[in-house]
Amino acid sequence: MTSTDFVRADPRGPYAGAVVSLVGYRQRDIEQRLHRGLPSPYLTFVVSLDNPVVVGEREDDPEPVSAYGMLGPLAARPAFIDQPSAQEGVQLAIHPFASRWLFGVPASRLTGLALDVRDVLGAPADALRARIGDTDDWGQRFAAVSGLLAERARTASGAAAARPRPEVVEGWRWIVARGGNGRIDDLAAHVALSPRRLRTVFVDELGFGPKVLSRLVRFERAVAMVRDQTVAPETGSLSDVAARAGYADHAHLVHEFRTLSGTTPTGWVEEERRNLQAGGHRNGAS
Repeated sequence: MTSTDFVRADPRGPYAGAVVSLVGYRQRDIEQRLHRGLPSPYLTFVVSLDNPVVVGEREDDPEPVSAYGMLGPLAARPAFIDQPSAQEGVQLAIHPFASRWLFGVPASRLTGLALDVRDVLGAPADALRARIGDTDDWGQRFAAVSGLLAERARTASGAAAARPRPEVVEGWRWIVARGGNGRIDDLAAHVALSPRRLRTVFVDELGFGPKVLSRLVRFERAVAMVRDQTVAPETGSLSDVAARAGYADHAHLVHEFRTLSGTTPTGWVEEERRNLQAGGHRNGAS
């Protein structure tokens, strides 16, 4: 019988802002063999305990990335994850501004759909997996993650320790506050940069311009609404989701969902229904 459990932690402490969500997962006898990783405005950091995470650019990717610690950079396309019958580990959604001190480089320097965390962090990646695997207690596992954050912040130096440009920080805040629905010309005026210069500083830090980041922020809001609608159907229809998320209409929502994820909202729900009902896909984590 399939068993799916998600254990959620409330990130606290001086580095809480770096972690958008922190989730422990344990699944057994999984029937769904392929999981679709949706685009997000946050980095995805996974530490798997029993089986490596296998990520491809398409369902039949002949050369997927396989690793026990996986980092998903910012992307505007889906990743396809092969699911073994049993899996257990910890998944974080990381704020892209934390990439400097956590991974040593701006988020723009982390490219592709998936990276082996050992290639980014080195020995600390193996040490973290060992500490998490040494205990079955989720509190201790989450404490190990917090310990890594603290150590990386304490030892960051040079460019890794530098803050992003204030225009990018304020631009991010502005985009998120508007749910990804603000006009780029208005944002440029707000941070006193030309639209071209605004795009340059965003790409330098995040790898995408403000237009793409706005699409990702709006898409993630829509995904959250679709998730909530699946769990509690009385919350409204897809047309309601489209209106609340800022899409022109239902057709626009479906088109954007297909463009960014490779499937429709209804198709995604059918793929992920069991995870959704078990409490997955909250705050950027699945």
